[in-house]
Amino acid sequence: MRVVLGDDTLLLRAGVAQLLERHGFEVVAQAGDADDLMRKVRAHKPDLALVDIRMPPDHSDDGIRAALAIREELPGVGVVVLSNYIEEAYAMQLLGGGADGLGYLLKDRVVDVDQFIDSLRRVASGGSAVDPEVIAHLLQRRTGDDPLGDLTKREREVLALMAEGLTNKGIAERLVVSEGAVERHVTGIFGKLTLDAGPHEHRRVLAVLTYLGG
Repeated sequence: MRVVLGDDTLLLRAGVAQLLERHGFEVVAQAGDADDLMRKVRAHKPDLALVDIRMPPDHSDDGIRAALAIREELPGVGVVVLSNYIEEAYAMQLLGGGADGLGYLLKDRVVDVDQFIDSLRRVASGGSAVDPEVIAHLLQRRTGDDPLGDLTKREREVLALMAEGLTNKGIAERLVVSEGAVERHVTGIFGKLTLDAGPHEHRRVLAVLTYLGG
């Protein structure tokens, strides 16, 4: 699995590269600014691009703009955005176009290497990986007459895990319940949100994230 890394912090970039290579990834290129990142992604067409939100030259939203450009120009390249903070506008800008092959992770919450690697592999394979804190934040912003108000506490937990990209089996393991219970919650969620769950996990994640960004 081939990866291009984009981060302006040399030590962090080098550390992530070593971590990925130990787990079987091939880091084909590294970039310290958004322009160089785009050049290298276009040249190598990797399976995955890891992108920091704030990068040179402007140190503002250069990384997120690069991520959006990659999504538009090279839809076959998975993109994982790494951020120090939950930046709602950037998250919705990125996720609004769909969650397939996309990840949004918070740097300081990456504490489990195996889970991090699993998230990267999932995105590179066309799935999604969104930090649960980001999902919780987006859920909390919906108030008033929104149908989310009809969801139970457990349904909100299941919805958040669905948006992370977990399958029913993964959700069941995380919540320590049966898959049958998860399926019932999923059915209830889509009924209350008037969404079609669809036959594939990534489609329901797309539906949920599209709804949250509406």
